[in-house]
Amino acid sequence: MRQRLLILLPLALFMVLGGFFLAGLGRDPKVLPSALLDQPVPDFDLPALIPEKGGLASADLVGGVTVVNVFASWCVPCRVEHPLWMRLAEDGDVRMRLVGLNYKDRPQDARGWLTELGDPYTRIGTDADGRVGIDWGVYGVPETFVIDPTGRIRYKHVGPMTEATWTDVIHPLVRSLQP
Repeated sequence: MRQRLLILLPLALFMVLGGFFLAGLGRDPKVLPSALLDQPVPDFDLPALIPEKGGLASADLVGGVTVVNVFASWCVPCRVEHPLWMRLAEDGDVRMRLVGLNYKDRPQDARGWLTELGDPYTRIGTDADGRVGIDWGVYGVPETFVIDPTGRIRYKHVGPMTEATWTDVIHPLVRSLQP
């Protein structure tokens, strides 16, 4: 009886581990769960990257649909997604505010980057030490959040925004959240 148990124990352990691995294969590695989904945005108040535009605070994310893009001048994928943000800002057919959260960046570098590539944001807050990013659950840059008119986080996208993600996921969500 004891020998039989010793033979079945490794088999049972293998089957349990195999089940966990099999379940993981069906998940999208780009989708990272966020405890903040459907929660109010964290309370914050960041200084302005560009003084004429103003900083960024939690109070600025209430009253309309807002897309918050977390970016940095040193971030190569941010450069890849930036032309899409520029086109959307110039388009005007999407009723949303696009704001930037400049993450762990030197302000002069971020301003130079925006001068070179263009500035699609209505407001930009500077999170030089990354504390606000931590409160938001930022893993890295770029990350994008969709905020509803009541100031609740409705979606989080990790990685560079693509045309397909914008068209298939973000834009329909933004439209559905319009008051």
